[in-house]
Amino acid sequence: MAALVLCPRPANAQIAKIVDDSSGRQFFINSEAPQNKFSSARFGAPKSRATIYLPAESSFTGPSRPAMSIDRDGAEKLVREAAQRHHMDPALVRAVIETESGWNATAKSRKGALGLMQLIPTTAVRFGVNDAFSPQQNVDAGVRYLKTLLERYNGNLDLALAAYNAGEGAVDRAHGIPAFRETREYVQKVQNAYFRPGSGRMESLWSNPRAIRKNADPSGRIIFTND
Repeated sequence: MAALVLCPRPANAQIAKIVDDSSGRQFFINSEAPQNKFSSARFGAPKSRATIYLPAESSFTGPSRPAMSIDRDGAEKLVREAAQRHHMDPALVRAVIETESGWNATAKSRKGALGLMQLIPTTAVRFGVNDAFSPQQNVDAGVRYLKTLLERYNGNLDLALAAYNAGEGAVDRAHGIPAFRETREYVQKVQNAYFRPGSGRMESLWSNPRAIRKNADPSGRIIFTND
């Protein structure tokens, strides 16, 4: 009996806590659900590290899974559907995917970002994703996150994109685009893809803040400005 007391049986339901650095929200994930075996995977996040427990069928280790072999047409269909569902411009979603993963549904960054829209684990959990390599889940969550950022920054595309790359906390602390070279280049790349001719963007949503515009003053003089 003494030995049993001194060597208690490990609990089956291990709980992992994840803290979203950008919002401060805490997430608790059960490592073992009924009738499922769970495996753990450790991913690096921009500001912190967290252990996330995932169902075996969602362990991201099966490159031959049908969901991960989606072609460009299939991915485009998911983008159109998610953009329509969440009232977003599909051209902006395409620009983000092009910059983030190059349309590679199996992409994984050195910081642990996953899939087409390169979701970090905390963001995936925040938006209810249980398999970040599922193109449908990945695109839907990425579109919802992008919309959340645009709403948070009152439609400021520069800040929303910077937060998508560096996190809301970094943008808030910098009171603008953080002075990270990677983030500044990222914002520029996404906007270049979004505003380029033929991108299919919705003209009524945004104008390019860096574009040179042609105006005429009351005297008829032509003025070019990017103000």
